[in-house]
Amino acid sequence: MNSVTVRTLLVRGMLAGLGAGVLAFVFAFLLGEGPVDAAIAFEEAGSHEHGGEELVSRTVQSTAGLATGVLVFGVAIGGIAALAFCFVLGRIGRFGARSTAALTALAGFLLLYLLPILKYPANPPAVGNPDTIGKRTILFVGMIALSVLLGVAAILLGRRLAPAWGNWNASIAAGVAFVAVVAVAMAVLPQGDNTPKGFPATDLWEFRVASIGIQAVLWAAFGLLFGFLAERVLEPEQAPDKVASLAV
Repeated sequence: MNSVTVRTLLVRGMLAGLGAGVLAFVFAFLLGEGPVDAAIAFEEAGSHEHGGEELVSRTVQSTAGLATGVLVFGVAIGGIAALAFCFVLGRIGRFGARSTAALTALAGFLLLYLLPILKYPANPPAVGNPDTIGKRTILFVGMIALSVLLGVAAILLGRRLAPAWGNWNASIAAGVAFVAVVAVAMAVLPQGDNTPKGFPATDLWEFRVASIGIQAVLWAAFGLLFGFLAERVLEPEQAPDKVASLAV
């Protein structure tokens, strides 16, 4: 793959990330802001300081601020995932552009978010001891790095075993080894949850489900959008035929 193609795919990945970010923002605004408001109300109820002036109003935070954060994140993730797509295309099997994009998005969701969040669950912004933010951030980033390294190791193991075991058996063995090592890592790594006592369990659950949902929408939308855009770059003659056959 030449540099021009990589650059084109990078730009399209960022555009796909932007589109996915729009959908994720809508999901976050509709389902994620309620638990955040509940967390802020809980913090204010237990605080002895009242009447402080807000630098940024809650309305701006939940609209323009949320949109800016999600869209910038979507563009950044889109660019990174597009580069990962360029690297794995043709190296993980005989998959086309759309299939590779879908697998890249699935791997990104699992390795960059779902596995780390299972070990270190998300808390609402206003909840938790601010003195432990640095420690929790380091633990979460470390879990992301570990997940990515183990994911790459699993792929390399599967490719190493494939000639002797066959693709199916090698993939199963690599997957089992990956799950086993991740389980051990989660058991031995330190805990990082510091949710205060008395915080409503329902609000915490809704926030964490919404957090996972936002990421799921973002990665799923990216996989679909980028797969379509990448196919038109890498398989320009086949893409119109597929669209025509679907129309028939």
